[in-house]
Amino acid sequence: MTVGWGRPFDEPIDIAGPKLATLLDAGEYIAALPKKEHNAPEWQAAMEALLLVAEGGGPTMFARIGILRALNRHYVPEFTPRGKEPHWGRRKLKRDQ
Repeated sequence: MTVGWGRPFDEPIDIAGPKLATLLDAGEYIAALPKKEHNAPEWQAAMEALLLVAEGGGPTMFARIGILRALNRHYVPEFTPRGKEPHWGRRKLKRDQ
């Protein structure tokens, strides 16, 4: 398994501007963030994962997941009450008809 900052991600990370294709690109992107955003716990966790992968030789997917979680930290999934109805309570037994 190769080790180093030049390792590419399996799939580049799309952001506004150039894509993050390697661990070094991701590290430079995080380092260029404003200090307030850089100190957010999500970005600190992403940087820690990035360091572990770059220096320890783990799978690049770990670093990719950390960066994507930090990028999407403000996303809140919508709850749609009109979604799929639960299956229970709609069927009647033959004896109850």
